[in-house]
Amino acid sequence: MHTLNMLNVWDGAQWRARQCPCAGSEGDTTWHGWALPGLVNAHAHAFQRAMAGLAERRAGAEDSFWSWRETMYALATRFDPERLHAVAAQSYVEMLEAGYTHVCEFHYLHHDPGGRPYAPASAMADALIDAARETGIGLTLLPTLYISGGFDGRPLAAHQRRFAHTVESFLALIEALRARETTGLIVGIALHSLRAVPASALRAVLDSGLAARGPIHIHVAEQTGEVDACLAATGQRPVAWLLDHAPVDARWCLVHATHMDADETRRLARSSAVVALCPSTEANLGDGLFALPAFLAEGGRIAIGSDSNVSISPVEELRWLEYGQRLLHRARNLASSAQQPHSGERLFGLALAGGRQAAGLDIDTEVRVDADAVIELDATHALLAGRRSGEVLDSWIFAGNAPLLRAACVRSRMLVRDGRHLQREAVARRYRQALATLRD
Repeated sequence: MHTLNMLNVWDGAQWRARQCPCAGSEGDTTWHGWALPGLVNAHAHAFQRAMAGLAERRAGAEDSFWSWRETMYALATRFDPERLHAVAAQSYVEMLEAGYTHVCEFHYLHHDPGGRPYAPASAMADALIDAARETGIGLTLLPTLYISGGFDGRPLAAHQRRFAHTVESFLALIEALRARETTGLIVGIALHSLRAVPASALRAVLDSGLAARGPIHIHVAEQTGEVDACLAATGQRPVAWLLDHAPVDARWCLVHATHMDADETRRLARSSAVVALCPSTEANLGDGLFALPAFLAEGGRIAIGSDSNVSISPVEELRWLEYGQRLLHRARNLASSAQQPHSGERLFGLALAGGRQAAGLDIDTEVRVDADAVIELDATHALLAGRRSGEVLDSWIFAGNAPLLRAACVRSRMLVRDGRHLQREAVARRYRQALATLRD
């Protein structure tokens, strides 16, 4: 019988006692730790978990994002719906065990490796939906429009053909997937990047009725090479061009936005859009550091994501978001504010609100832990001994890598107990089988 105990719950302002909202779960589970709202992973490519650690060998005289991308493309050609389901389920289990209870899946593996649509055309997206339902994680699915290979309009290379859509076929996919929306599944729209979506196609998608609701995501200004190419092609930097040519507002999520000038930073912060920051991937790829203090000073909104899934840990994303700024500015606690002096507490609050916005989830004026998802930290762990209020989040984020998450419950379904997802072994078994064939 599931036991409901009183817990200490963070509501965005303070800790207070509250009953656990999870009911009808398998087995007898006692909740007795610190409870938190589950976080949103605002940007992820599930299939890339299969290559974590496999791109850490120098590829030539100079290794960069662009050489890493070739390794990723080689892996991407090996996926089919069954393998994608297996790898995605493993990624989602790890996310739930880490504290993410919802994920924004930026999905562009649409067709078979030769670029031919599956039957049905939504087969790869369906594999992601099924993996999310199996594991219990909430899903904002973001089918991605990918048309050209650069700002000059060059055709896609052979290993990019499976990403390709026309505007018409892309909108048909969105319409078909929206017919599957239900509790726990939101279907938004993603535009891969300005280099991959010509201006005419961007306008056509945004003018369609399907773009009138749901979140809109886009990669932008991740690499200095992208900024230089955009300047050469349009005379503007990428974020400035987007702000001038698209109705960027609170429904938009700009992924990375690493390389902005001061004017772009100010304008983007005031647009009400959210920026998805992925520090572990941005560091792994050598992208650069986001202008966090300046963006927050202008009222900017941020979320966090695992992106390439080289690491699946909201703790690591938040820690390195702060640590990168400390190394750059040679100062401490740069994410804190006068109102929230605890860096961990403020970072968690920003990521919570920004992630829900990026995912298209409804946000109350007070984020309620019993709305749809809750995670529990183990109050008996030595790292949390004697902690009060904001010190709990500070300790979880900054005091090391001990696995402090004890349980996770999503939509009244217990998914993680004693730090382990209830389907961990079955999912891992299929994942190992998929990896064996992907690396044949």
